[in-house]
Amino acid sequence: MVTRQMSPGEVLYETGAPFTHAIFPHTGAISLMTEMEGGRSIEKASVGREGFVGLALVMGGRHALSRSTVQVAGYASWLSLDDLDAAHVEFSCVRNAMQNYARAFIVQLMESVACNSLHNAEQRVARWLLEASDRMGDEAFLIKQDSLSHILGLRRATVSEACSRFKDEGVIRYRRGLLMITDREALERRACGCYGRIRNFRVTSPAT
Repeated sequence: MVTRQMSPGEVLYETGAPFTHAIFPHTGAISLMTEMEGGRSIEKASVGREGFVGLALVMGGRHALSRSTVQVAGYASWLSLDDLDAAHVEFSCVRNAMQNYARAFIVQLMESVACNSLHNAEQRVARWLLEASDRMGDEAFLIKQDSLSHILGLRRATVSEACSRFKDEGVIRYRRGLLMITDREALERRACGCYGRIRNFRVTSPAT
């Protein structure tokens, strides 16, 4: 196993690329992106310290189903497929953790589809910020508004307006790419119900 730093914008796997390792973040956040027509893309799910990149491996797959892009810098461990297979066979706790994470990931994926279709930009921005904070275990992290608009498939101006409202209301602080959640309860009120459902399922079905 090798542990190294991940940089914002780093592409860990392209869609269809063969897996060489499973990637387990310790800090930071990774977006699993779907590429759309016209060069647009949108995040369908994200991965932090609660999970790993390479979920298809649990179901016998050997190729990436989406582009995996680092959104928030951090550290992660790369585990070879041979070592992952050996641990999966030898340790029931590893099998259980991976299966639990697979279930939580599917819930996240379904909620994200509904959220992107039904909820307004402000709710989606609030949800993403809360989920990112949960995944990293920190109320402060580096994220550019350009990156956030790309993740959510929104115009940068739309994301900027939402963040400006949150900042004016004392919900967040934002300076030179460093975002800090200063009133979590208020931000949760601005988010849609998808956030609570994803969080509750993750708590009751932990990956570790």
